[in-house]
Amino acid sequence: MIQKPKGTYDVFGKNSKKIIYFENLFREVMSKYNYEYFRTPIFEASELFHRGVGETTDIVSKETFNFKDKSDRDMTLRPEGTAGIVRSFIENKYYSNPSMPVKIWYMGPMFRYERPQAGRYREFYQCGVEVFGSNDPLVDAEVISIPVNIYKLLGFNGIKVNINTLGDTESRLNYKKALLDYFKPHINDLCEDCKARYEKNPLRILDCKVDASKSIMDNAPKIKDNLTEESLQHFEMVCKYLDSMGIEYVIKENLVRGLDYYTHTVFEVEANIKKFGSQNVLCGGGRYNGLVSTLDGPDMPGVGFAIGIERTLLALDYENINLIDEDGLDIYISYMSENEKAFAMNLVNILRLSGFKTDLDLIGRNIKNNFKQAERLKAKYVIIIGEEEIKNNILTIKNNISYEEHKIKFDDLIEFFDTNISE
Repeated sequence: MIQKPKGTYDVFGKNSKKIIYFENLFREVMSKYNYEYFRTPIFEASELFHRGVGETTDIVSKETFNFKDKSDRDMTLRPEGTAGIVRSFIENKYYSNPSMPVKIWYMGPMFRYERPQAGRYREFYQCGVEVFGSNDPLVDAEVISIPVNIYKLLGFNGIKVNINTLGDTESRLNYKKALLDYFKPHINDLCEDCKARYEKNPLRILDCKVDASKSIMDNAPKIKDNLTEESLQHFEMVCKYLDSMGIEYVIKENLVRGLDYYTHTVFEVEANIKKFGSQNVLCGGGRYNGLVSTLDGPDMPGVGFAIGIERTLLALDYENINLIDEDGLDIYISYMSENEKAFAMNLVNILRLSGFKTDLDLIGRNIKNNFKQAERLKAKYVIIIGEEEIKNNILTIKNNISYEEHKIKFDDLIEFFDTNISE
């Protein structure tokens, strides 16, 4: 038997309903925030991620799925969403849009070759936003508010934002020098990955997950001591706007995120998920003012975030939060013989177009088994179609909850269900 690849999963049954619910909620929130939908290819030129995400990141250096196409070009299955959105934004000249800022949302599969574990897969789904064209701290605050509000709508408790600033270019250069000076005498105590990061991007050392390096990280220089006045003011205003919305946050000075393109604000959103332990971060993002120009676009600021859908659904399971619509069908249609099939097919089509969740017997059950099927599908009403019903243009309708039976003229059917199902 052929099985699914390691690190992937099939979606069916209750899980499909959970995913549909979450995706629809995200779309609804995006509409209310006035964001525009973008869809980009699941594979791009490898250069896009090397330049955009960063050569020193674990994602690019260890986790990408790479291949050559038939023209011997290097391609990569996208490991994250931002770089592809930026490429599309530039290629389609969306930077000339007069309605600045441009506010974009996306949703789709991503791919990383990492060790599969609970809530983490090699093919996984993300949804996120990107905003281009405004350096106002107000945009940072709006972007942070989106996942906070989504998690609240989902029913999570203890929503909190971890936030930090990486400052502007001058701030980062100052900080890089301070980190190089600090880590130099500790170089032999760092893990192999961090030794490589020391040479290429010392800020990424702060993202180390090796416990033995924790005490070294805790005593490292802080970005706040290397910020320019402009960067400090930007961060203070972001915090002020979060305060104005009543969003709880903690300034986490070692927070740098795992991608090289971030500047100024970086953040993570976490919830109080006991089974996650200390790894209770649900999403993250930040500002990336240099990324558009790095990928050959104009010098234009950007900010965004991404939510891991699988991890969010796992958190919902751990917290026993049920998203599934258990209402079942509105109407189930049963017919007596082959002679009524065409009539039943027309009727189910009319009811569906009228907005009712409707199904019919598709395998030729007898009347007794059709009522059992209606119960399994949690149908509110069953329509019974026989020769007499068609001849007299009157349908037999049974309430599957109260067991009341009604005789309704065909022309009055929609009015009957509008009145009774909407109650």
